[in-house]
Amino acid sequence: MEIAIGALKDAVLITAFVFMMMVLIEYINVLTRGALTSALRRGGWQSYVLAVLLGATPGCLGAFAVVTLYEHGIVSMGALTATMIATSGDEAFVMLAMIPRSYVLLTGVLLVVALGVGVFIDWCLRHCEGLILVPSHTYEIHGESCHCYRAGRIVDQWRECTLARASLATTIALFLGALLGGEVGPAEWNWIRVTLLLTSATTLFIVSTVPEHFLQEHLWEHVVKQHLPRMFLWTFGALLLTALANQHLHLEQFLQANPVAVLLVAALVGIIPESGPHLFFVTLYAQGAIPFSVLLTSSVVQDGHGMLPLLAHSGRAFIIVKIINLIAGLLFGSALLAAGW
Repeated sequence: MEIAIGALKDAVLITAFVFMMMVLIEYINVLTRGALTSALRRGGWQSYVLAVLLGATPGCLGAFAVVTLYEHGIVSMGALTATMIATSGDEAFVMLAMIPRSYVLLTGVLLVVALGVGVFIDWCLRHCEGLILVPSHTYEIHGESCHCYRAGRIVDQWRECTLARASLATTIALFLGALLGGEVGPAEWNWIRVTLLLTSATTLFIVSTVPEHFLQEHLWEHVVKQHLPRMFLWTFGALLLTALANQHLHLEQFLQANPVAVLLVAALVGIIPESGPHLFFVTLYAQGAIPFSVLLTSSVVQDGHGMLPLLAHSGRAFIIVKIINLIAGLLFGSALLAAGW
């Protein structure tokens, strides 16, 4: 029961954050009449730099944001792949505490690897038309003018409050209360909790003030109906199955004295879309039991919870990104191992 409750809380947190990111992107996109997303669609080096910097941010929030951008056709498959290589998920916080110097080195190497792989993947896709992955949904800028904020209409909108506005505002307010009460999110007040708090408050403001057209067409019909149900179900199912597997399978029993075998195990464990299994290799490295190459391999392949929203959106894209990162992790990890790292 505790495992199910824990998975449920994590699924609610992940789904809520991705939903809020979608709302913010929709809001900014309409507010700027597509100027932001049009700039991001141009690609170039800035899209890759943005992707790897978001991925390198400790935790999974940056990865969730890039998944949201990819789902809407704003960033490329290469940028998405680069993000997942650069991210270390929640394990980044542990590494900062246990091995800060090695963490800085690891992050630097991950950024270089991520940029290289991301650019290479997009180059391959441009020259292999059959491999191009087009997200199933892209942003549409409606022809009519949509004013996101009209102060004179806010009171009237609430007097004629629709079910969609009442439901969204109430749900966000409840989530905000749960966050303040410590029921969801980190137990302590850190930057993740502050970010969630600010994002929740901003989303509540948007839902409370936008006109009915924006609320119905952009938020209710698109974000809520198309994305939230399957995202929550996929996320909860993946978290629950992973937690049950980790409880009954002791991965450390599979480790061998041969560093090549350990490196391979680290890469395979990294496939699991979960923050947790990677900590075993972080601990081994901190104790001097495994080389840096194994830690790098695990970090390249694993992405914390960052890939769970993508799993809900496109299983095919999820598998392709995981395969690319597995190959990259094995190649770069093996090279460093051969070099004595």
